[in-house]
Amino acid sequence: MASENDFSSTVTSKPTQHSVSEDEIAHFSALAHDWWNPRGPMAPLHAMNPLRTEWVAERITPLQTARGACLSLLDIGCGAGLASEAFAKLGFNTLGLDASTAGIEAAKAHLIEHPLPESAAALSYRNGSAETLVEEGQQFDVISALEIIEHVTDPQAFLKLLADLTLPGGMIAVSTLNRTARSYAFAKFGAEYLLRLLPVGTHDWKKFIKPEELARMGRNAGLRMTDLAGMSYIPPKWRTTRDTGINYIAIFTKD
Repeated sequence: MASENDFSSTVTSKPTQHSVSEDEIAHFSALAHDWWNPRGPMAPLHAMNPLRTEWVAERITPLQTARGACLSLLDIGCGAGLASEAFAKLGFNTLGLDASTAGIEAAKAHLIEHPLPESAAALSYRNGSAETLVEEGQQFDVISALEIIEHVTDPQAFLKLLADLTLPGGMIAVSTLNRTARSYAFAKFGAEYLLRLLPVGTHDWKKFIKPEELARMGRNAGLRMTDLAGMSYIPPKWRTTRDTGINYIAIFTKD
């Protein structure tokens, strides 16, 4: 398990970023200054965030009960910390990791300007990559990889990194987009070009992943997909559904 020191400090490192595309880092770094604006370019993530983090927390409850302690959680690809702050408020000792220096600086700044309540667990941030944490031998009870796997260079290798970073019996949450005609129409063309809900270039539809592909990649990495749900916007908010045709979220367990 990660040590207390891992959560009480912030570290900046310059790792070899095998899993991270430099173009993706540059794209999201350019958005960092407006990340926390609920009506800005990250508005869809703001709207989706409570659903994602609370769904994960509910699925992790059996693990929390079994281990009887505050679980360590790595929020990988954390950006400016939307999910990281939510997980800390939900009681997880959270480390937010992102390859974007600008994103991590925005996360730290927001945490200083808007301190978490005293009831929250520990939260810290680190600029770096999953590869560096693996090289350091770090492992966590829970890994959160929300809306990140569709942006990495090699999803299969990325899932193997997540498995290496997870303690035996630990769990990994992955949310992403399905590669369907509907996801192209709504999540790519509609969201970026028609409605302008996201900046143009946020997603590459060819990198979207079907749930059965994600499950197979998980098995190849030594993981079992133990839960799956669709995420659908049903006014006035996002809700979990059986429809995985566009957005979905999954839980993996490492045996």
